[in-house]
Amino acid sequence: MLEKALEGSRRYWIWIGFLLAIIGAGVIAYLLQMRDGLSVTGLSRDVSWGFYIAQFTFLVGVAASAVMVVLPYYLHNYKAFGRLTILGEFLAIPAVGMCMLFIFVDMGQPQRILNVFLHPTPHSLMFWDTVALAGYLVINVVISQVTFGAERKGIAPPKWIKPIIILSIPWAVSIHTVTAFLYSGLEARSFWMTAILAPRFLASAFASGPSLLILLCLVLKKFTKFDPGKEAIQKLAQVVTYALATSIFFMSVEMFSGIYSDMPHHKHAFEYMFLGIHGHNALVPWMWTSQILALGTLALLLFPKIRAKEGILAVLCVTVIVAIWIEKGMGMVVTGFIPNPMGVVTEYAPTGIEIMITLGIYGIGALIITGLYKIAVTVREGLEGR
Repeated sequence: MLEKALEGSRRYWIWIGFLLAIIGAGVIAYLLQMRDGLSVTGLSRDVSWGFYIAQFTFLVGVAASAVMVVLPYYLHNYKAFGRLTILGEFLAIPAVGMCMLFIFVDMGQPQRILNVFLHPTPHSLMFWDTVALAGYLVINVVISQVTFGAERKGIAPPKWIKPIIILSIPWAVSIHTVTAFLYSGLEARSFWMTAILAPRFLASAFASGPSLLILLCLVLKKFTKFDPGKEAIQKLAQVVTYALATSIFFMSVEMFSGIYSDMPHHKHAFEYMFLGIHGHNALVPWMWTSQILALGTLALLLFPKIRAKEGILAVLCVTVIVAIWIEKGMGMVVTGFIPNPMGVVTEYAPTGIEIMITLGIYGIGALIITGLYKIAVTVREGLEGR
């Protein structure tokens, strides 16, 4: 089936060329980082995680969100997701791949990643996060290969794949839960040390991931003959609505606990995000933008008639992704380091090198998903044309 990805129109190859150019620029930027070290980034002794880990955190949620189409279709026999499930599984594959790449570029010496496998430490959450991500990638590759291959041949999938599909559901939840534990297990960072962090991550994942899947479905519907179905898109829009409402509620609970309790270390983190501390306010405009977008988008998504208009729905999905990318990415990661345990504020901003490497990794992800979706669309069109 891979040969299907090597066939396409002129517009398709222009898009591929554009992605390759972005990837090339990212590779050059990474070579500069390898030559000069992490000094070319905005990271410091006080802020050791930044733009790369922010993308990792966001994309783990995108990968986990595939469960929102797998669970209804395979466990509850929700037929409307029949044409959509393979797209969710194919989205999870590049999402996990990008997660791994962002960890790779965040390491000053990438070869140190091998220590996780050469010297495994089961008491380390980093070890379990690596196992969870790698396992989830393998599971999605196997499921998509077997089920889509059976669909192409017009036969039922083998019975042995059903237990693996069921296993993928709790595994999807686990990859984001373990990621949350990486943060909340650091007792010196009071902003992260909260029991509600894992539920917050999952709620935001089930809003941003399906939003991206809706956008991809609408793009396919516009530029190809593949139509995932209006019912499926609208049902996903409902999932986004409820998940976004839950995510906003969890964020509000966190703010109440930190501000009302008046615990300095927790309170100062929220003050930094929304008001600034001692003249340091780099994140303030970003966080207010995130919250305004989230609340405004939720207010519109609550109306079914607005969700039913696919043009408006596409815009709302973009705002959901942007709002959660800001809050869950830079807002979550950077704020955990500010102020540091000694009360010192060291602000962080990504450099041009970091941005170019990040765009390069997103280019790799977009290239993979383009190829996978090209295969899916070509095969589906061939089956429907019989």
